Formats: sequence, C-alpha cells, structure tokens
Amino acid sequence: MTSPSAFERLEAATNERILIIDGAMGTMIQRYKLSEEDYRGKEFANWNQDVKGNNDLLSITKPEVIKEIHGSYLEVGADIIGTNTFNATTISMADYGMEAQAYDINVAAAKIARQAADEWSAKTPHKPRFVAGAVGPTNRTASISPKVSDPGYRNVTFDELVEAYKAQTKGLIEGGVDIIIIETIFDTLNAKAAGFAVVQAFKEIDQTFPIMISGTITDLSGRNLSGQTPEAFYYSMRHLKPFSIGLNCSFGAEQLRPAIQEIAAVADCKVSAYPNAGLPNEMGEYDETPDEMAGKIEGWAKDGLINMIGGCCGSTPEHIAAIAKAVSKYPPRQTPDIPIKMRLSGLEPFVHA
Repeated sequence: MTSPSAFERLEAATNERILIIDGAMGTMIQRYKLSEEDYRGKEFANWNQDVKGNNDLLSITKPEVIKEIHGSYLEVGADIIGTNTFNATTISMADYGMEAQAYDINVAAAKIARQAADEWSAKTPHKPRFVAGAVGPTNRTASISPKVSDPGYRNVTFDELVEAYKAQTKGLIEGGVDIIIIETIFDTLNAKAAGFAVVQAFKEIDQTFPIMISGTITDLSGRNLSGQTPEAFYYSMRHLKPFSIGLNCSFGAEQLRPAIQEIAAVADCKVSAYPNAGLPNEMGEYDETPDEMAGKIEGWAKDGLINMIGGCCGSTPEHIAAIAKAVSKYPPRQTPDIPIKMRLSGLEPFVHA
C-alpha cells in the first residue's frame, strides 16, 4: 500500500479541524539581534557588500536559528510552517548581489523546515505537520509603473518573473516541501506569473503539490495594490485549482475580516488567513497582544469563515498559541455549493446571471 500523498494528508487534516499556520519569521529573527557577521557566517565572510537584513540567507549561515524558530511555532501547535524563503528569488536577491545563491537558499530553507516538521510529526503522530514552500511577491511589480512620470514603464517582465519563480519552486521541492504557497500577493499579475511558473515546474519534474494562494489588501478600500477586490482576485487565480485561497499581512484581524468574508462566500476551495498582529504603531512595532488577536479571530472561526489560520507581521509563538486555543472549539469552514456560472474578473468581479 502506498502512503497518502501530501494532498490527501492535507485534505484529511483540513476536513477534521481548523489548521494552524505559523507566525512571523522576521519578527522572531529580530529577537536574536544578529550582527552583520552573523548574517555573513563563514560562508560569506568576504562578501563584497553588506548582507545584514537578508533574512533568507540565514538558512545557510545560521540554520540553527531558523530551525529553532520553526520549532517554537510547532511546539505551540502549528500544523503548517512556512519556509524562510520570502525573498529567495533571483529578482529579490539581486539587492545583495546574490542571484546565484537563490536556488541553494531555497533548498537549504526547505530542508530545515522539513527536519523540524518531521521531528514534531514523530512526537505527535495524530497531528502531522506540513511544510509550505513560501513563494513571495518579489520587490518588483509587473502591472504598475514605478515611475510616476512614465506610466508605461515596467522594471520587470512577466517572463522574468516566471523564470525566477520556477527556479525557486524547484529548489523548494528539492528541499522537501509538502505545499507551495504563493503569498503576500499585492499585484495579481505577479501572482499569475508565479502560478504559471509553479505549474511549469510541476510538469518539468513530473510531480504535483497542493497550491495555497494568499493575497494582501493594501488599504481599507479592500483592494490589492493592482486594484482588485478579493472576489475578483479569486476569480483571477481560480484556474490554478488551488487547495486554498486567502489573505495575509494586510491589517489586523478586525480590518481584514470583511475581505475574508468576501472570499469565504465565493471560494470553492479551502480558505486561509494570517493577518498581522494589529496595525503598526509610529515606531513600526505591533502592539496587539496574543489574547486580543485571538479574540478577534475566534469570531472568524465561530462564523465558519476559515479552514486555516495563523499570523503574519508582529505575530509570535505566543500569538499562535492563543489563536490555536481560541479556534480549537470550532469546526472548519464548509465549502459552499457554488453554482456553475461564467465568472470573470477585472478590478471588479463579473458573474453572469
């Protein structure tokens, strides 16, 4: 008998309970107060520019720190941990002159997360842990000009994004992930490039994995940076047949709830969310306590809006522990019976009557 696939195990777990996603990686890294020398390690001691702030590089130079962070989330009940690869594309690594290191960073980060998840799965066989390969948005946008004086200018092409995302996906798979999560999407065209790249990678290696998609809302109008509403965003990405669709980062749970409600009402797949721990204060820090954040998210679970929940910027293991406890008494969202209609999307959704 063959063992269940990642999709089958994930499907079984999400049907049973609301799964817990981990919290912020960057917030936890800041607690270590690492120096430039820490970031460089022995591997990049003589690198020709500063690398402090390149958190993804720590998967190579400080793997024990990254594994410890993963472990802190797994210990408080996280079912899904994301790899430390938010910026590990050739495009984003260009800021540090490390385009050539991007693939190795993805492999290393995935291996660390895999080891941490497997150790906790062995401790809790009834509660298998999953590794989500994090595919971030990059620091470029394909549909918006970065030059106010030249609206037609673009600093990245669709094909360049596809190549970067495909290499990242292959590195994550080589490292042993269970899931690919395309996250913190502010530009739907970037997400389409990522989705295309992920599917191409699957074809080239003749393997498939569950795909999670997580957008981000950039202002209280409820739209992403490229102007789409949550419902329109879902229709733009639905062709990928994602395992889940949802939102992360954005605002705190209170402000993000209307957008999650909008997605939960129309998505014929699972719904995920991992909001920030409130809104940042004037110092850029997040003040929302674990109990405050969990109290707001409990309402989402009570009203049947979510299948997977965690935290983004400012969240810590303490936040994730409180959220896990708060939602544990509620069943996961039931996928609604969505009637078959023509559903199109521009900035707004269009559903044929």
